[in-house]
Amino acid sequence: MSIDKDAGTGNEAREPLEPRVGPVPEGDPEFRPYHHPAAGWGAAKSVTRFLVEERALVDGPRAIMRMNHENGGFDCPGCAWPDDTKGLHLDICENGIKHVTWEMTPKRVGREFFAAHSVTELYGWSDYDLENQGRLTEPMVYDADSDHYVPISWKDAFELVGAALRGLDSPHRAAYYTSGRLGNEATFLYQLMARELGTNNLPDCSNMCHEASGRALQAALGTGKGTVDLKDWESADALFILGVNAASNAPRMLTALAEADRRGAQIVHVNPLVEAAATRTIVPHDFTDMALFKTTKTSTLNLQPRIGGDLALLRGMAKAVLEQSASDPKALDRVFIDRHTSGFEEYRALCEATPWEELERQSGLSRDDILKAARVYTEADRSIVSWCLGLTQHEHGVDTVREIVNLLLLRGNLGREGAGPSPVRGHSNVQGNRTCGIDHRPTDAFLDRLAEACGIEPPREHGLDTVRTIQAMRDGEVKVFVGMGGNFALAAPDTPATYAALRSCDLTVQVSTKLNRSHVVHGRAALILPCLGRTEKDHQRGGVQSTSVEDSMSMVHMSVGMKRPASPHLLSEPAIVAGMARAALPDSETPWDWYIEDYDRIRDTMAEALDGFEDFNRRVRLPLGFRIKQPARELIFLTPSGRAEFSSAALPDVVPEPGTLALGTMRSHDQWNTTIYSDNDRYRGIKNLRTLIFMNRADMRERGIADMGPVDITSTARDGSRRFLNGYTAIPYDIPRGCAAGYMPEMNVLCALGDYSTQSDQPIMKHVKVTVVPAA
Repeated sequence: MSIDKDAGTGNEAREPLEPRVGPVPEGDPEFRPYHHPAAGWGAAKSVTRFLVEERALVDGPRAIMRMNHENGGFDCPGCAWPDDTKGLHLDICENGIKHVTWEMTPKRVGREFFAAHSVTELYGWSDYDLENQGRLTEPMVYDADSDHYVPISWKDAFELVGAALRGLDSPHRAAYYTSGRLGNEATFLYQLMARELGTNNLPDCSNMCHEASGRALQAALGTGKGTVDLKDWESADALFILGVNAASNAPRMLTALAEADRRGAQIVHVNPLVEAAATRTIVPHDFTDMALFKTTKTSTLNLQPRIGGDLALLRGMAKAVLEQSASDPKALDRVFIDRHTSGFEEYRALCEATPWEELERQSGLSRDDILKAARVYTEADRSIVSWCLGLTQHEHGVDTVREIVNLLLLRGNLGREGAGPSPVRGHSNVQGNRTCGIDHRPTDAFLDRLAEACGIEPPREHGLDTVRTIQAMRDGEVKVFVGMGGNFALAAPDTPATYAALRSCDLTVQVSTKLNRSHVVHGRAALILPCLGRTEKDHQRGGVQSTSVEDSMSMVHMSVGMKRPASPHLLSEPAIVAGMARAALPDSETPWDWYIEDYDRIRDTMAEALDGFEDFNRRVRLPLGFRIKQPARELIFLTPSGRAEFSSAALPDVVPEPGTLALGTMRSHDQWNTTIYSDNDRYRGIKNLRTLIFMNRADMRERGIADMGPVDITSTARDGSRRFLNGYTAIPYDIPRGCAAGYMPEMNVLCALGDYSTQSDQPIMKHVKVTVVPAA
């Protein structure tokens, strides 16, 4: 992995970056196309092997049986797919079990470990090996003289943070990053601390994943969230799944897809790769199907647009609906359009003026394929459109999500059962983070309520998002970086720029459960603050505490740990936030200690400060919790016009230039975000390999690349700088010509820090411009 100095990056030419991400392969790389159903016995076998390797054959199954119950247990800390509405006790998935077991490991990383290994040595370890050492057990501080982390008391750790924050000449010299694993109560305290300190520098993982969704839905409907819930999924006549690899990213969606097929609903998957979840499945808790190896279809139509071609497909579907309405007025819901929308005539004119030839060229699909999808849409009374990062991590991500809304508005698929937009959030509480105040661009209404409820004067100036935080750290403008969960060094784009930014800080603070890359790529001073996992009991003065999370469909519910903490020296995330706040704000009137004694007190304040959280403590304890009110679901649109807004964006040109490919980064199946469980990707037929690139076979032949042959990959950024990955393996795959795909975080190096969407500020990790040649 390397970059080109001459392009102005400021790094040495072809400077090696970090070691491998995954474990040492168990054998030679293999590629065998996968033709089996998703989940089923393949998932059961994988889970069993993982439980054996993690020495969790007893605790793992116990956790599985209690997961997602309102009566004991804990909420899965994996994806944000909602809990089953029918009280299904085995609504579980392979990745959820692995995620939980990975956290419950008996392995420990204490002072003896850090005494035996310098940071320089640990930097050379693989990311898999770092995390695989086990759970962190006590706070540690970096000692530059010895190049080791050494123990520090919690009191001294908090004072170190407090002194650094108090010593800044401006509160904007600090940034407070949030991962989607953070619960609502800790999230609320975290943003309160930052704002009481005087900054809105609250970058989060949403800045890299669904920022486009929030901005598009806010502009179109007056809400940053989807409008549907799981019951809508259970009653929709048609489901359109765009840019989602459900079997890996939201595996419990497979249950909804299987049930939809059984009731005769139409299911359309739109993705450059036909993923396993878009074919058939055996749902593990359907014991009869498991015993009989009985599969259920999860799609009725698969479309493979070129990378970035989704907007053209959606506009083509809208064009087809409008053309059909000339002879079939029922194709449009004119009553809904006239009563509830604005901008329809401009949008109609735009669709009519867009030639089919251009829609075919930009989408990479034939007119017949687009019309097939349009027929499914017009023949369905109620349709849901769902999407994930395959649509958002593009320059035109906001326009694409708004095009989804345009299509839904044409037939009144909003504000009624079984219809509406449904973004698929990846991490368990990434949506809750935003709801509870992690937003670098807060509204005045939110800040006004926060000020009244908490007695502070929050800053009004917008803060830094993720990309601009990296830029500010690199340029010396941000001196202190606090990371609540996650693995920022590995998750962010432009790996060398992110590393340089973290190393430029005076202090980096990482609140974590396990060792990771962000602990060995650190500032001049650095702290590791170990926290409780969601699987563990949180004992405070008021007794065992619970926290809440919000799923993808706006349901807020409790999460209660069941395990003894991995170490007596761990603190909860709310307690860590409160400790830092006390030290940084010695004159604060916020009752930090009082809050931590009983989290109900935090929730009472949240009920005053957050719209939709009224009567929080009672409603969150209801079976399955409660759904945050959603005005757009009730056809109340908090937009300037008071109506749902059609958009009329120009069709972007996404056709790659001759000789180049559009590369999208993605996760392997045996991976959760930056956590790597193995070098295998079962659903794509890969074994013992992560340094690869999936390519169309014709594109490979054109470049003289052999199957499984070594290749060199070069990306070219907007500013002309180039980045390199050398010696990767080319895998022939069913992907449209001109497109390629590979794994993050290894390929994050190819996405330049300056290559972010001007619409959403998201890194364009799904549309990197690359050239691929046989390895030199």
